[in-house]
Amino acid sequence: MIHYFREKRWFFVTLLIQALMLFGPIPEGVSPDGWRVLIMTVGATMLFMTEPIPLPAVALLIILGQIFLLGLDSTLVAKSLMKDSVLFIMGSLMLAVALVKQKLDKRLALLIVSVTGASTYRIAFGLSVFSGLLASFIGEHTVAAMMLPVAMSLLQLATDDENQRRALAVLFLFSISYACAMAGIGTPSGGARNAIMIDYLRGFFFAPDDPATYEYKVSYLDWMLYAYPVFLVQLPLMHWILRSTFKVELSSLDQAVEKLKEQVGKEGALAGRHYVAITLFLITLIGWVGFSSQVGMGTIALLGAVLFLVTGLVRWQDINSGVNWGVVLLYAAAISLGVQMRVTGAAAWVAGLFMDGLSPLGLDRGLGLMAAVMILTTFITNTMSNGAAVAVLGPVVLSIAVGSETNPLAVGMVTAISSAFAYFTVIGTPASTIVYSSGYLRPSDFMKVGWRIGLMSFIVLLLASKIYWPLIGL
Repeated sequence: MIHYFREKRWFFVTLLIQALMLFGPIPEGVSPDGWRVLIMTVGATMLFMTEPIPLPAVALLIILGQIFLLGLDSTLVAKSLMKDSVLFIMGSLMLAVALVKQKLDKRLALLIVSVTGASTYRIAFGLSVFSGLLASFIGEHTVAAMMLPVAMSLLQLATDDENQRRALAVLFLFSISYACAMAGIGTPSGGARNAIMIDYLRGFFFAPDDPATYEYKVSYLDWMLYAYPVFLVQLPLMHWILRSTFKVELSSLDQAVEKLKEQVGKEGALAGRHYVAITLFLITLIGWVGFSSQVGMGTIALLGAVLFLVTGLVRWQDINSGVNWGVVLLYAAAISLGVQMRVTGAAAWVAGLFMDGLSPLGLDRGLGLMAAVMILTTFITNTMSNGAAVAVLGPVVLSIAVGSETNPLAVGMVTAISSAFAYFTVIGTPASTIVYSSGYLRPSDFMKVGWRIGLMSFIVLLLASKIYWPLIGL
């Protein structure tokens, strides 16, 4: 029992804080239902950060809270769980399993070194470019899982000296994980946070019968126009920071490249299933770009997953065991809670408090507000998943934008993009957790380089919101 309570202490602390809020006086300016939603949000946030219970259990508690605390009909709650963004997350995770199943890691490694040559730093930059380009379309966790074996193949072939190998691993693995995190902001399909923000913008502002609200309906290409240049500017700066922070003794990997060529040569040419897999992915990508505004990104993602199943490239057993269904449930519940934040007025009330606190500092509108939102989002996203951070903060920051007469679309984009600035901890992003599993990285490595890359990303995004976005009419 002592061990149980010690292990679950933050769960009981959360329950105690929620009980004190529930039975205490309701603050002025917020409705009873709004206050209950905030109690649920505080509890969910604390459980996201401390993880005393599995995160899918937190999602279930959010669902139960809406029924028992808010008195909502269970059918209405169930309907609020299934949005297009949730279908998109589900389909993307299924596609991830299907793509990893094809085992193209050594061929991809050979493709990278054939472009970059054997120079160590050029290979590191090549890993960043390939990881970033892929992650901007299919999600960082998928790409990190695909690229980790690529980096490990190069590391194992490079040297037998453990110290040299670890130095090389730090450079290569961070090149992958940080590129994946940065690239995830580039397109709506790059991460769940993007789809969640698009859903919020549509839910908060878009009305089909009011043409004035069409400026808040963000298409796939609109998002790329706003966000992709931000990623492209960050990428070479990130590589320069990594080179400056982590030095390596091996300046060339000639021997590793030769060994890699031999191994791939023994496996023979690409098989027909590889070409089919690449074709199906390209079809899915074309669907996202060209048809997602008509049928939804989630529909396209599910269609891509079904095509992999129909062609026999992946079995349902593989998808069933490889997809983290708890993640789907978690995002669905977080979005549902965000809807109640808006409907009950809780988001507007929190936004008012936040604005009152920013006013004396001159950060309640314009560029100052953008900077404040970036700082707030960066802090939150380093303590929970970026998708959950956007789901929690989305209703709040959009309400702040309306109240301060700042462009809601710009504030929403800033929130979604800065949710990628989770560079400081192992659990900050799925990509960081994946590369950490290699055993070569230490938690202190993340903090050593994370603050440098975080500062760079902050400056780039601030300049984009001040200079680039106004030029393109945002």
